[in-house]
Amino acid sequence: MQKLECTAILFDLDGVLVDSTAAVGRAWSRWALKHGLEPKTVVHAAHGRRTVETMRALAPHLDSDGEAREMENEEARDMTGVTVVPGADLLLRSLPDGQWGIVTSGTRTMATARLRDTGHVIPKVLVTADDVVDGKPHPEPYLKGAKGLGIAPELCVVFEDAPAGIRAAHAAGMRVIALTTTFPPEELREAEAVVTNFHDVRVGRNAEGKLEISLQNDR
Repeated sequence: MQKLECTAILFDLDGVLVDSTAAVGRAWSRWALKHGLEPKTVVHAAHGRRTVETMRALAPHLDSDGEAREMENEEARDMTGVTVVPGADLLLRSLPDGQWGIVTSGTRTMATARLRDTGHVIPKVLVTADDVVDGKPHPEPYLKGAKGLGIAPELCVVFEDAPAGIRAAHAAGMRVIALTTTFPPEELREAEAVVTNFHDVRVGRNAEGKLEISLQNDR
């Protein structure tokens, strides 16, 4: 049993609180085929990053801003197969207000649609692709999350599912627990711990009143 102490927890959304793998795969596969790209390669590259930045990297000749808006609107309407990651709903309900938030590479429209559709509460601190200049793996998204909570970055623990998100959190000075919902464990080894889902996680308070995350990790 491993334990991490912190003051606040920041969660990625897709692959962490909601399982949207099928919807993401459908959207990016359609886009890849439309532009003559290999769908599997494109889908792998897209996880954990802002849509517009993935498009700029893979197809710099396109109008990435316009293409990204179109795709994100499609994804916000496509909730087929989007479900709650096991244990995520119970964990969120156990956390005190003001000590957790969500930091996602998706737009606010897409994030709120997925949160509402899966029954998750929308937190006071919700940092989206619309709120940053530089997306993950840049630290800006997680630094904004910590600032929104009013808590120093080094006192935050992050739950992530993608290498880009792990690097963003580390660059912000935060520790990371990775979930194997999207990538295999060997691609998540930069994280401080790796778990399968939230059934392996418990959050309580210690004698000093701080959050104490206990987990049965895979490594």
